[in-house]
Amino acid sequence: MPPLYKHIASINLPVREALKKLDQLASDAILFLVDDENKLKGSLTDGDLRRGFIKGLNFDDHLLSFIQPNPKYIQQGKYNLTEIIALREKNFSVFPVVNDLMQIVNVVNFKHQKSYLPVDALIMAGGRGERLRPLTDSAPKPLLMVGEKPIIEHNIDRLSNYGIDDIWISVRYLGEQLVDYLKDGSKKAIRINYLWEKDALGTAGALGLVNDFIHEHVLMMNSDLLTNIDFEEMFLFMEREQADFVVACVPYTVNIPYAVMQVENKQVTGFKEKPTYTHYSNAGIYLMKRDVVEFVKKNQPYDATDLMEDLIKAKKKVVAFPLIGYWLDIGKHEDYKKAQMDINSIKF
Repeated sequence: MPPLYKHIASINLPVREALKKLDQLASDAILFLVDDENKLKGSLTDGDLRRGFIKGLNFDDHLLSFIQPNPKYIQQGKYNLTEIIALREKNFSVFPVVNDLMQIVNVVNFKHQKSYLPVDALIMAGGRGERLRPLTDSAPKPLLMVGEKPIIEHNIDRLSNYGIDDIWISVRYLGEQLVDYLKDGSKKAIRINYLWEKDALGTAGALGLVNDFIHEHVLMMNSDLLTNIDFEEMFLFMEREQADFVVACVPYTVNIPYAVMQVENKQVTGFKEKPTYTHYSNAGIYLMKRDVVEFVKKNQPYDATDLMEDLIKAKKKVVAFPLIGYWLDIGKHEDYKKAQMDINSIKF
């Protein structure tokens, strides 16, 4: 059972049953009480029950007499990361997320997750995976197993761990298998929507198929990556840089084993002895403001590099975020073998 459901109970639950549920939650002992329409009515802890009993209440009284009627919560799509960090630092470790109707849509628990980012995610999962044939002849590449679960599930779980629970997945080749495996995401207390690409739309074209992003920021990533990227740090980096678009990049170091001449107009002006150069490669993970999606060409092939070039031409700020942790693009058979060897040693 996802944490979301463990912390939710009916306001009409008998006091004795509420006490049992709190006991089962142990150190996470807090319940959020809802009415028949799943609307938040209050919160309940062991302390609330104890104070109620001291005042003379008993097991036959209604829970409304015990609860905190104004619990701390955040509203879906209307919060920022500063608020989340402040709650975390003040040790508000468990609190609900509600929609405009005050219905609980999620429960944040910082004992089991790292953050709760105000971000929607789009995972690109429609590719054929030609270089991994014959493995991909009968299964889409995102469903190839790495360790105990498919590649794409590693990515979904990492997004969820950072509180990204509104996820779109673009599908095409053998997409029915992805839908059948992941379903609507409710088992993980997330929401998954699928975007069917009739024709291949490139590495960013599926952005144009979404009209109802909830948050002001959108994270787009390839489905065939294995990474322990810190999504919160990437978001904070974007805010510090006041950027419109951030592309995660992987540093590659090139060591030159010889002295390199510095030449100007055919004249040697100096030497660099065995220099080291660092270059950066696109990691296939992008974070953008929602209005950037307006640049995407609708219903036609459009790559992430096209989007970045169009943004640069429009004088938008595009910045590179160096990815320091683990990252592997599982594109070839040797990459897939490496993923199988690395999976048990990666710190997620």
